[in-house]
Amino acid sequence: MNTKITIAGVEFKNPVMTASGTFGSGMEYSQFVDLNKLGAVVTKGVANVPWPGNPTPRVAETYGGMLNAIGLQNPGIDVFIERDLPFLQQFDTRIIVNVCGKTVEDYLEVVERLGDEKVDMLEINVSCPNVKEGAIAFGQKADALYDITKAIKAKAKQPVIMKLSPNVTDITEMAKAAEAAGADALSLINTITGMKIDINRRTFALANKTGGLSGPAIKPVAVRMVYQVANAVQIPIIGMGGIANAEDAIEFILAGASAVSIGAMNFINPYTTVETVEGIEAYMQKYNVENLTDLIGAVK
Repeated sequence: MNTKITIAGVEFKNPVMTASGTFGSGMEYSQFVDLNKLGAVVTKGVANVPWPGNPTPRVAETYGGMLNAIGLQNPGIDVFIERDLPFLQQFDTRIIVNVCGKTVEDYLEVVERLGDEKVDMLEINVSCPNVKEGAIAFGQKADALYDITKAIKAKAKQPVIMKLSPNVTDITEMAKAAEAAGADALSLINTITGMKIDINRRTFALANKTGGLSGPAIKPVAVRMVYQVANAVQIPIIGMGGIANAEDAIEFILAGASAVSIGAMNFINPYTTVETVEGIEAYMQKYNVENLTDLIGAVK
């Protein structure tokens, strides 16, 4: 029984990863989870300088999920290289660094700094507001997505995953733009913009008013978008959005994802990632699936 998958020439022991922003760099979770059992750890977003994030409150529970408006708080690339990377390099797991920025130059600075580091892949968070475009996210306009993908591919030494925003009219248009610009893989979906109002205080639950909705509530939307994109592009897809267990993960794989990332459920049950790995193995045994790759996009 073979759970290995390959994305852009990088081999993973299994298809289960952590979703950026929900797992830090693995330090907090390593007391619960044997990181060696994961296909990859995807880090929290890393910027060229420290970002303080948004004012509080910035997390709110919702039916079937949660809203967050953390604002990509992070200590910056210097601290990441000095503290987080050496920690992750102790483990037998792939390292994917999520990169964020406010301008193309911000992204490129981080990408170039990581060029000579022992990092397996880069995941580019194009849901960041593009300061020069009037705070429209890079991932919400196909031409902006194309331009930033092309610029990053010209500088990156590692394979590049573009993380797509679902907050668009046509997800396949964005996927095709990233593919045309040379992206090695895609990850989707990022959070869906949502809002919650506290009726007793008659104010917004989040200081930012809106936040990103994640958790089981968004899974049907995510599966649909992964299926659409898998049938629109040739490059591999990492699927995410509300995965809580192996059954959810397999649904994404059957829709066309080569791998999956688990996010919000890490907060509910820190063992979710490893339990999902074990559940996928049990499913393969039950249905006599020899190679996990046979399941990718099996539902047409």
